[in-house]
Order: sequence, then structure tokens, then C-alpha cells
Amino acid sequence: MRNSNGIQRADFAAIADWVHPGSRVLDLGCGDGTLLQYLTRKRGVTGYGVEIDDGSVLACVSNGVNVIQGDLERGLSDFEDRSFDYVVLSQTLQAVRNSERIIGEMLRVGREGIVTFPNFGYWRNRLHVLAGHMPVSENLPYQWFETPNIHLCTITDFEDFCREHGVRILERIVIRNGGAVMFLPNLLGSLAVYRFQRA
Repeated sequence: MRNSNGIQRADFAAIADWVHPGSRVLDLGCGDGTLLQYLTRKRGVTGYGVEIDDGSVLACVSNGVNVIQGDLERGLSDFEDRSFDYVVLSQTLQAVRNSERIIGEMLRVGREGIVTFPNFGYWRNRLHVLAGHMPVSENLPYQWFETPNIHLCTITDFEDFCREHGVRILERIVIRNGGAVMFLPNLLGSLAVYRFQRA
């Protein structure tokens, strides 16, 4: 699957591998709905996207994706407990203000959560910082003055967070250039994908 810039989204394939056919999925910060389209085509899922941006909501409607316009920061009070099999937050975790609350809400309304985020510990990002600059890359495409990202983290940071907040990691895939990274993932992986549930 390709995003609006034509770039292959390797995390989409990883997510699809974990989602059971016919599942109910809630996609938070769904953008133009391409992930839900992909999961519908590949796995026959049903569900909704949640998006705040007017243009993205219109794009979802054009793409035939069920979308609710809403602000994730206000929680998911419109949804009942355990009303979805999976709640997905794809490359949005780093752009939300209250990560702890959102992950808690994901696990309230869904049986499992799936998140993907750019790994700030990736060696190229470290080199940028050592050179005195904030990193700009395929997974972190914004300059510091225009970025929506406010909570960048590393793979180690996220796993520490899960351990401290009663979240059990079920599976993890770390990706670089579309392929899985097995050796030194916090250093060599640029994108992390996690499946988790309440411990």
C-alpha cells in the first residue's frame, strides 16, 4: 500500500499479518483512510477511522471509509468497552499530547492495540542529533519548526512505558527500508510496529 506521497508503507503489511480476517478495527488518526482500505481489501475487516482534519475526513469519505471526525486528545467516549477487536494508531503516537491516556483508551475499547512509530533511536537519527540537528528522514519528514511530532521515543522507551503501565507486548516488528530488522533493532530499525494488550 502507498501513502499520498507514493511511498510504500511497510507497516501496513505488518499490521495486516496480525489482524484476523473479518475483525472489527478502529483506526485512530486515520488520515485519508488508506490503512482501513488496505485492511478491508486484504483481511475483510469492518470498522471506523477517527480523524480531526477536515481534508482527511473528506478524503476518507471519497475513499469509501467510515470515518468519525473527532479529537483523539478528548478520549474515545463515543465507543463502548471492547467494541473492537483491534485499535490501531499508525504513525500518530508521536504526535499526540497524552500518549498514556490514548493507549489506555485503545485498550479500553479494543481487545488489542497496534501502534507504529518512527524509532528516534535509529542510528541515522542519532547522527543528526550528534551533528547538532533534529533528524529529517522518510519516517520523520518534517523540519523542527513545522513538525507535528511532540513525543518522539525509541524502541527501548516504548517497551519501558509498556512495562511500567501494565501493557503486555504480544508481538513486535522493527523495520528498515521495508525489511525486518532482527539485530540491534533500537539502533538499526527506523520504524517500530507493536501489538499489545492489557497485562
